[in-house]
Amino acid sequence: MKSQNFRKSSKLFGALCGGFLISLPVIPQALAEESTVKVNPSPSIFSEQPYNRSQAPGSPEPGARSPRPIPGDRIQQASPPAVSNDQQPLVEPRQTPIATIALNNGTVNIKLVNHTAAKITFQVIGDTAPRSLEGKSDVTLQALKAPITVTFERQDGGQLIVTPQASSEPGSLEVTFKEATNATQGRSAMRIERNGSVFLN
Repeated sequence: MKSQNFRKSSKLFGALCGGFLISLPVIPQALAEESTVKVNPSPSIFSEQPYNRSQAPGSPEPGARSPRPIPGDRIQQASPPAVSNDQQPLVEPRQTPIATIALNNGTVNIKLVNHTAAKITFQVIGDTAPRSLEGKSDVTLQALKAPITVTFERQDGGQLIVTPQASSEPGSLEVTFKEATNATQGRSAMRIERNGSVFLN
């Protein structure tokens, strides 16, 4: 009886040991799977492309849209330097022409008539050198191309009253000089524009 019980116990013990031995390989595998899950909860990271410094923040990929600015952020733009009133160009008031002539193909003949007794020095800026006009005499400057600036001055330092007037001949202007009684009447330059307008200064 005892021998039978011993045999049954031996078989039971053997079955338990065999089952334990069979389950041993399974336990490490389960532990390994569990440790793998804990170490790498996102296995997909190993399938992603390696990190590239050129794709770091601040260097977007070609063709990628730049991120929209966060509301509240302000982008400072360089404003142009302020221009003071002293640096602004002075604009001369528009003058009324003293006379108007019809130019002849853009040119004009100017007759200077000196009614004073003093000698007058005149010059067509950019066309002639300074010349002298004797008192009580005249001279004609021909085929001057507009725009034209003519300067004049009395050699004795006196002032001149200048009167330009269109001549009866097309493209001709007659300018007379007389003595001025005060400085406010004096003029020292005449300009003829391309449209035939005549201005004094």
